[in-house]
Amino acid sequence: MFATSKASRGLIVAAGAATLLLAACSNSSSSSTTSSAAASSAAATSASASASGSAACDVTGKKVAFVMGAESDPFFQAMKVGATAEAQAKGMELIWQGDAKEYSPATQIPVVDQVLAQKPDALVLIPTDPKALQPSVAKAKAAGVIVANVDTRVENLDDVLTFITGDNADGGAKAAESLAGAIGYKDGTKYKVVVGLSSETATTNVARLEGFKKAIADKYPGIEIVDVAYSQSKPEVANTNINNWLTKYPDLNGIFAIDGTNAQGAAAALQAKGLTGKVALVGYDAYPDNVKLVKDGVITSLIAQVPADEAKQAIDAVADALCGNTAGIQKEVVIPNFTIDKNTTEADLKQYTYVA
Repeated sequence: MFATSKASRGLIVAAGAATLLLAACSNSSSSSTTSSAAASSAAATSASASASGSAACDVTGKKVAFVMGAESDPFFQAMKVGATAEAQAKGMELIWQGDAKEYSPATQIPVVDQVLAQKPDALVLIPTDPKALQPSVAKAKAAGVIVANVDTRVENLDDVLTFITGDNADGGAKAAESLAGAIGYKDGTKYKVVVGLSSETATTNVARLEGFKKAIADKYPGIEIVDVAYSQSKPEVANTNINNWLTKYPDLNGIFAIDGTNAQGAAAALQAKGLTGKVALVGYDAYPDNVKLVKDGVITSLIAQVPADEAKQAIDAVADALCGNTAGIQKEVVIPNFTIDKNTTEADLKQYTYVA
């Protein structure tokens, strides 16, 4: 969970994301089945993971399962908008299922097993761990189920049709740049920052942290990452982590919250301690509440992804594969992200704020 300028990135994803982010969908945490078609979503012209048009083949009634971790996370709820709209437009049956709050392999693997028992034609999997979910991919393939990865990936993509994600390493680098600016970085001065993550192994978190560390080493050597901690995508755990850090490091300069739930928890901790504007907070994911916190000056900036478009592209790819149209499907697709800060226009805020 970016552009060198807001305008250039907006043009890249606007056509696909703008329509999908305004689509309506159910908010239930249980598995859901699509109903009447949202025909307008079919007209969206985003940079698709598949170059061949699946519209030439009828996939009506085909069953596609979408399994994530921490289903209540607004990022995944925004992804559901794209998945639902595209599945409806194609007449496909969508099974949307994940653990309600827990982001871990231990809770995700049984969900995948439950979904595979429903005999889907395709599985879009957002693995919480690249190694632990590899056997689930193998199990799906053995059952003749087409598998795509979105957002995160398994370690070996040989059995995966396509992997679609945001530019996570670049997002980490942009976060470092934004944080350095917020703390007024000057060569020769020392600064202390911390990083809050959801998972030690999820490929998005790993890539963002690597991008952040590299940018600091290359451009801001005076910044020291004094600690990292994990929250399993729970804002309340992130809040506790930040409170512990604020006690341990009273001279803390900044926080990089590597996903939306960590940004939520960090913002609440800073507000409770009256540290808004005193400790810089750069976060990930344009949850509506987080975007408001940028406007209020609590969060310095957010790295926004386009989850609805990621989901749309995954549905398009598996639909093409079900029709045998695999020639144009890219093995890996990286979607640009967008930085939101106090100078972001209302039009861009409307476009990139996640909608559930």
